[in-house]
Amino acid sequence: MFAGYRAVQAAMRRGAVALLALAVCACAKQEKPKPIEANVTPADFRTQVADQVRLQLAPRNVKDAYVAEPVLKTALPTPRYVACVRFNSTDNSGAYKGNKFYAAYFYAGKITQVVDATVEQCDKAAFLPFPELQ
Repeated sequence: MFAGYRAVQAAMRRGAVALLALAVCACAKQEKPKPIEANVTPADFRTQVADQVRLQLAPRNVKDAYVAEPVLKTALPTPRYVACVRFNSTDNSGAYKGNKFYAAYFYAGKITQVVDATVEQCDKAAFLPFPELQ
């Protein structure tokens, strides 16, 4: 009886050691994920900005649309690429509201949000015509 019991215990120990060895090997082969480069220059920023403005703000009858190339804003708590956008669109009554300024924020080369911007935030921006939004 003891011989059978000892054989079972020995088999369990060998199995446990084999599982432990397998787990160590599996962990050793895993590659560490590459760190995300947060401040990559957005490659297709015009398309990204136009798509995000339409999705997030849903402007109607856009005219006088302009966009500036993204610049790295280091004055923020965390440096990010920001592109300034300005355009004129209509309200619910169909009347044009006047030019409004927005800041488009990027992370890892992709747009994350479009928010209201003050004139001062975009006063040094080199605006270019933005027909993609019209």
